[in-house]
Amino acid sequence: MIGHTSACVSRMKTSVLRFCQAALFSSVLVAIGAAPALRAEQHAAARYHDNSHNDDHEWNSHEDRAYKMWAKENHRKAVPFAKLKEDDQQSYWGWRHDHSDAVLKINIR
Repeated sequence: MIGHTSACVSRMKTSVLRFCQAALFSSVLVAIGAAPALRAEQHAAARYHDNSHNDDHEWNSHEDRAYKMWAKENHRKAVPFAKLKEDDQQSYWGWRHDHSDAVLKINIR
């Protein structure tokens, strides 16, 4: 009877170990599958349309620095760009077309 109990316990340990391995493997597969979606979400940038020049602009760190320069130059408080009135956004894009990253000395890496 003792041999039977130890064999049962041994089989149970093996089953639990296999279950844990399968759960870990499944978790890794889910994490690998979700990683590209998370990265895409992190890098999704806002896009704005410039009516005057009929082009689109992606908001990034360079644009943010340029916007702060525009706000200072125009004696404005630098509120989030998305909250600016449409006329003010268009005014910024007009200014931005005349002020490239090189002119503003924004380092491109």
